[in-house]
Amino acid sequence: MRIRAFRIGFVGALGVLVAVFVAGLLGQLSTVLLYIALAVFLALGLDPVVSWLQRRGMPRWTAIVIVFAAVIGLFVGIIATIVPIVVDQITNAIDNWPQIVEDFKNSDFVAWIGSFGGATWVEDSVAAIGDWLADPNNIGALTGGILAVGAGIAGGITGATIVLILTLYFLASLASMKRYAARFVPASSRPGFLDVSQEITGSVGRYVIGQISLASVNGVLSLIFLTIIGAPVPILLAFIAFLGSLIPLVGTLTGAIIISLVSLAASPATGLAAAIYYLVYMQVEAYVLSPRIMNRAVSVPGALVVIAAVAGGTLGGVLGALVAIPIAASLIIIVEKVIFPRQDAS
Repeated sequence: MRIRAFRIGFVGALGVLVAVFVAGLLGQLSTVLLYIALAVFLALGLDPVVSWLQRRGMPRWTAIVIVFAAVIGLFVGIIATIVPIVVDQITNAIDNWPQIVEDFKNSDFVAWIGSFGGATWVEDSVAAIGDWLADPNNIGALTGGILAVGAGIAGGITGATIVLILTLYFLASLASMKRYAARFVPASSRPGFLDVSQEITGSVGRYVIGQISLASVNGVLSLIFLTIIGAPVPILLAFIAFLGSLIPLVGTLTGAIIISLVSLAASPATGLAAAIYYLVYMQVEAYVLSPRIMNRAVSVPGALVVIAAVAGGTLGGVLGALVAIPIAASLIIIVEKVIFPRQDAS
């Protein structure tokens, strides 16, 4: 009895140690796992485009090369357009900070705030920021922050490059990956497994394309409107709108708030025009664009969309919010195609 108790305790302790080791290993590999997850997600999103080209008589490898070349071109174009603007704005802010502070003090925005009795508070805040930046002891902290931002941008570009390379491999071997996964299923169930997996991957792919389509519409319309009203750096703000629309539920609203606040730097009228535009656009997106685009992509009830997005964002941040809805759609497919038929047959 004592030997058995010792054995149970030893095995339990060994299990705890293995669990701790695996958790630590996953923590160390979290970045790699994130890259893999993003690459699989993108590969599933690009696969419907490749399949569409295949149905037009194009060999799969040719379709993959064309689609991937378009993605690379888009990625390089975005980097070549956005990064110089960001660098130029940061350099301009550092070189001309005293003049920027003075212009801000005399801006229409401060005068508009002053009409509500808040100009003194704004001037005091701007003066405090200027004094902080003028202190030589704080230059190191400011420089370190700028270097950290630069390192973050460089790391992001490196990570994006790795994700693109992995996406190419996954896209080229997606069919063989499905067949290999099917070998873990009994032979009698493999046809059904392949059908369900094909439906799941198709649903995820349509969701990715639909979300990118919504984001592209928001980005293009934002660029046009922000250019018309004279908002500062409209290309960068339109890119923020594009990125925001990729995040379900809160992304478009968050991007709209950021863009409206930045537009206030031009004038209160510009900021107000941007805010009104996004209020109207969000209604159009919610009741016209999203139903037409996303309802064709995934069949997920509205309440479940909200629950999935909130839960995904809570558990996995932005990435969790991005993948939550296709995961919910996949679970619905599994329930309808696997669980319900088994229950009905029993």
